[in-house]
Amino acid sequence: MKLKVVAFFFCSVIFTVAFADSAKIDFWSDIPPEPLSKKLVESMGDEELLAQILMFGWAGAEPSDLLNSWVIQRGLGSVKVFGWNTDNIQKVAKSVRILQQEAASRSLKIPLFVATDQEGGWIRHVKGETSDTPGNLAIGASGYPLDAYYSGFYINREIRALGINMNFAPTVDLYTNLNSSVIGPRSFGSDPVDSGILGEAFAAGSMDAGVIPTAKHFPGHGDTSLDSHGRLPQIEIDARTLVNRELVPFEYLIKAKIPAIMSGHLSFPQIESDGTPASLSKKFLTDILRRQMNYDGLIITDDMMMNGATLFAGSFHRAVMMAIEAGNDIIISSTTAGLYDNMWTRNLERMRTNSEFKERVKDAARRVIFTKLNYFKSENHAPLYPDENSIFEHIPDKDGQKFFLEQACRSVSVYKQGTAFPLKPAEGERVLIAGPFLALYSEGRKRYPNVSTFHFSYELKNDNSNFDNWNAASLVSVADSYDTIIICVYDKHTANIAKRLRYMDKRVVILSIMSPVFVLDDFDWADTILCGYSYSGYSFAALFGALSGEFIPQGIVPLKH
Repeated sequence: MKLKVVAFFFCSVIFTVAFADSAKIDFWSDIPPEPLSKKLVESMGDEELLAQILMFGWAGAEPSDLLNSWVIQRGLGSVKVFGWNTDNIQKVAKSVRILQQEAASRSLKIPLFVATDQEGGWIRHVKGETSDTPGNLAIGASGYPLDAYYSGFYINREIRALGINMNFAPTVDLYTNLNSSVIGPRSFGSDPVDSGILGEAFAAGSMDAGVIPTAKHFPGHGDTSLDSHGRLPQIEIDARTLVNRELVPFEYLIKAKIPAIMSGHLSFPQIESDGTPASLSKKFLTDILRRQMNYDGLIITDDMMMNGATLFAGSFHRAVMMAIEAGNDIIISSTTAGLYDNMWTRNLERMRTNSEFKERVKDAARRVIFTKLNYFKSENHAPLYPDENSIFEHIPDKDGQKFFLEQACRSVSVYKQGTAFPLKPAEGERVLIAGPFLALYSEGRKRYPNVSTFHFSYELKNDNSNFDNWNAASLVSVADSYDTIIICVYDKHTANIAKRLRYMDKRVVILSIMSPVFVLDDFDWADTILCGYSYSGYSFAALFGALSGEFIPQGIVPLKH
């Protein structure tokens, strides 16, 4: 009898100690990441599990009360900083600090992933004083992996100072459809191997800066002219083309252990016959990405508020459910859902009634927490509680400013060389600069102090030929008094305006920025065409530096045409 009592006593002690250890466990417990991530997931209820795999953005300069409620009450796993709330970067840093403090106040103390889209060039969601860089197509034009590495390093070193720990970059979509309106200069170019090498280098720079990179948009957004924000693009390629072209850059990044990949709202009817978007497709995400390509990192959806996903699924909550079942680990919504939105209640109900679905949510939550443990317990991560009063010591990055100018110079490409290259105006020669950017004028005047300028609107109305004609007629009237016209071309509207100069007996220099596709054809009449790939001040400085003969451009247009 005494032996039974003693045995019962020791069992009670062991149970009590084990229970106490379990109760005390949190994110910062001194346990290796793999077992700790499993223990944390097992200790979480359904609501905590589902919240951990959600990422919400907020509108306005600071997070709403609703978003704060998601963090405090539900244990939201991630937030995203969008471009509409980032002009005041001190407020961004303060908001991140407060949200992380709220996350730390919960019992498990799991930090937030704080993400943004800071690709460089065209896509720069965190604005304010951050660097406006030459962008990916400029990197592709120079062709140097070191340019990609240091672009990733300096871009991410800036946002790290704000407490942003995840960046949805690099974009490794191939620029194969020259009519693309959504990828364009966000791409490194049309060559899959070059894009893979440059994407890998960019990601390495990001990781060395202490920010998690995310390759996008799997399996490739480049071969379509449609934008998945508005409708679901259909990409008519077969499986062989997909493997030998679109997937090549992702192969490079997977071998380099990229921590995260974003799935795209893209339909490939020849591969997924019912047209299911890749972001909602188990075949693409589980069969191809996980099993065939042996990818073990996070899979993150593109914004689920985009019509490309929701229209196919029929509703937002259904799209989220399909995204989870397909294999995504983090589900993004650009707006914060209501606490009792259908997205939440319907998916929570499915967890409680479908054990397979619940296991998929648990697997996603475990993968998110495992990645967080490895990141936040490393020696190189963004500050959890950024100091908004010291960020101007880091932004803009002083070393980065010097680098981006040099990188812009390496990217400048001479597409056509004429008598105006280099441009050395003769005595009495009258030069006009036409375009919509202040940096265009200021950089031009540094080299040509006596130039005149002609301004036309940056926000030209889409498909408004009357607006184009009015600007073109005004330009022709003014240009009649000049000998040489330097005009900036960056879209179809500015190309249409520039083409009206072909019938004048003038020397015309085209400075192409953003995508060069608008000047690759039907501009043989122009004297000189230089390509600079972005509207960054660095790119304008480089273009005028090349035009005036300060250096010999070495860039090559990275597109097959």
